[in-house]
This record gives sequence, C-alpha cells and structure tokens, in this order.
Amino acid sequence: MRNREKISGNIDWVTVMIYSILVFVGWISIFTASAGEDVSTLLDLNTRYGKQLLWIGFAILLAGLILIIDAEFFSTFSYVFYLGLLLLLVGVLIFGSTVAGSKSWFRIGGFAIQPAEFAKFATALAMAKYLSALNVNMRALKTKVISMGILILPALLILLQNDTGSALVYFSFGIVLFREGFSGLLFIAVLMMATLFITTILFSETLVISVLAGIVFIILIFFKKYRKNWKPIFGIMVLSIAFVFSANYAFENVLPAHQKNRINVLLGIEQDLRGAGYNVNQSKIAIGSGGLTGKGFRNGVLTRYNFVPEQSTDFIFCTIGEEWGFLGVSVLILLFMTLLIRIILLAERQRSKFSRIYGYGVASILFFHFTINIGMTIGLAPVVGIPLPFLSYGGSSLWAFTLLLFIFLKQDANRLNVL
Repeated sequence: MRNREKISGNIDWVTVMIYSILVFVGWISIFTASAGEDVSTLLDLNTRYGKQLLWIGFAILLAGLILIIDAEFFSTFSYVFYLGLLLLLVGVLIFGSTVAGSKSWFRIGGFAIQPAEFAKFATALAMAKYLSALNVNMRALKTKVISMGILILPALLILLQNDTGSALVYFSFGIVLFREGFSGLLFIAVLMMATLFITTILFSETLVISVLAGIVFIILIFFKKYRKNWKPIFGIMVLSIAFVFSANYAFENVLPAHQKNRINVLLGIEQDLRGAGYNVNQSKIAIGSGGLTGKGFRNGVLTRYNFVPEQSTDFIFCTIGEEWGFLGVSVLILLFMTLLIRIILLAERQRSKFSRIYGYGVASILFFHFTINIGMTIGLAPVVGIPLPFLSYGGSSLWAFTLLLFIFLKQDANRLNVL
C-alpha cells in the first residue's frame, strides 16, 4: 500500500504563496479601478471589487477541494473533462449570451460563466493523458494528427463564438509538443505563418508572392544541392501561396471589424486614437504617468476615473503601472517569471509523464496570457481580450486559472506515491 503523507507536507507552498500574492494584487487593483469615493462595505455585490472578493472566496474553496481529491482522479477522467467542455462550447453557441460581441457566456441570474476559460485546463489534461499513454510514438504521424486534433477542436469552437483571443491561446501548446519530442519544424512553420500573415496585411498579395518566388529562384540557382531535391521546396512554395491568399481572406472577411482595426493600428497602418487605438493609447499614458514609484494607492487619475476602458479586466496592468510605477510592475513581472520558472522546475521533477506534460501545459498557458496581456497594454500586441492570470476581474478567469494551477500542484504533491 502506498504511503500517503499529509497534504500540507507535500504541497509546494512557494507556488501557493505567489498565487496568493497575485490574487491579492489583482483584487487591490480592481478595488482601485472600480471603487467610488465612499465605500460602505467590501462585499458589495453591486460592485466589481465586491463580486471579485466573493469569487476569490470560491476560488480558495475550489483550490482546497482539488487538494483533497485523489490525484489519479484528474488523469482518470481527463477525457471526460475534455468532452464535457467541448459540449459546453457547443452549447454556448446555441444557448449562450453575447457579451462585447462574443457569444461565449452562459448567464445564471446576475452572474455569467465563460466555458472557453475552463476549456484550457481540460485541453491540457487531455493532451497530457494522450501523450503519456504507453503506446504513443512521438514521431508517428498518427500521434501528430491526434495531438493537433485535441487542440484544434476547442480552438475552432471558440473561434465560432467570435472570441479570437481565447482561441489563440492554443498556440501555446506548441511548447508542450516541442518538449515531448515533436520536431522544431513546427515552430518554424508557425513563425513562417505569422510572418506571411503580417506581411500580407502590410503589403499586397502580389508583392509577397513575388518575394517568395524570388527566394525560391535564388535557392535553386545558387544552391546546387537543392536542385535535385526541388519538390519539397516547390511544395512549401505552393503552401505558402495558398496561406497568403487564405490569410488575406480571413483578415478581410473572418476577423471582426474591431479586431481588424486593432491590428491595423498596431502595425501602423491606421492612427485611430479616438477609436480602435484609444484603449492602448490611454493605457500607455497611464503607465507612463506612473513614473518610477507610481502615484500611490487610489491616486491614479486615469484609471480611477475611467479614462482607460476595461482597466479592471484586460487592461488591469496599466492600473498597477499608474499607481505603483516602474518598480511596481517590475516586481509584478518578477513574480510571474518566478512562478513560470517554478512550475517548469516542478514539472521536470515529476515521476509521472502525465504530470510533467500537464505541468508544461500550465506553464505554457500562463506564459501566453502573461506575455500577450502585457503586450496589449503597452502597444506591442493586438488587443484580443486576453486576461492577466489571477489579476483580471472575472470569476470564470480566476476559477479556471485556479483549477489549472492547483491540479498541477496536486499532481506534484502526489509525485512520491508514483511508482
């Protein structure tokens, strides 16, 4: 019989402490951004800070529940979680409510739940379950197809909800696949697609295709070893041309108008400081006005008086930047980086392949959210509705990230019981 130590003795309390600090900083920032001059009670459910405090309480209960459940429960029922979330993603397309142009919410009374947030941890579980199976060959085409299928299904359903930001998160699983032995060509392909997409938007399709043809011509003329093996190069050329046309079509006809405008502003094609570029411009002003040490608690004029839209959700980073300055955001970034490094170190010490793969899934998702969200607020990434983990306002986001992290902490706490 396996020896089971007390939960408190095996849990990585450093990670729990960082999680707690981030959640606290998030609530303080939400309070600052949404509280009026007179605050009668902190648990005012008519306010964002009151609702977030309630959701934090439920998140703590959720974390505790995860820690007392048998660790094998999550690996055993990984596919059940995954299929259940797929059904919810389908259901929200039929019965869901539209919020900010995205039909991705179930409304329950005065609250709303977003299944797309929870689909991330379910996908991480399913991916870990599949790749950790004994009969899986990482080099086999079947493995690659099934792995991509696990990722593409929820991403497509989320795209149909008009929630591009949440769908893009699934690109982060490329880190997991690379760690488990998938070819680095996958990353090269993604980089090529991103480059082609951006250049197609910036320039004409004809110019991009002409440049591609010129590159192929130079390779075949000046590199003799590729002349005899020209078919793969020709195939890449054909696929690239097809992607250029599809990228242009998707940008013009598939992307919502507001996201298209934001990308145009980001790439410098348009200057719309009163429209698509307003949020980012105000965010940069708020962060810049914080200076070195910030304006102090509840002294941020731009964030307190709603000069920055969504300053308690997607743009909460600028609230921290204005009130706590460069030093404050530096500490926040250091906390996030410490958390990510800690998760990777914990993942590498796992005896179970399932736990290791899931741990990398956790780190990859958090890294993507962290990077894109901060990039949005300082104008280095398009505004795609990505929340800052553990800080942004919202019950769905907080609970989903809590589930994501604490399932891994439970796996880590149980690692000594794995034979």
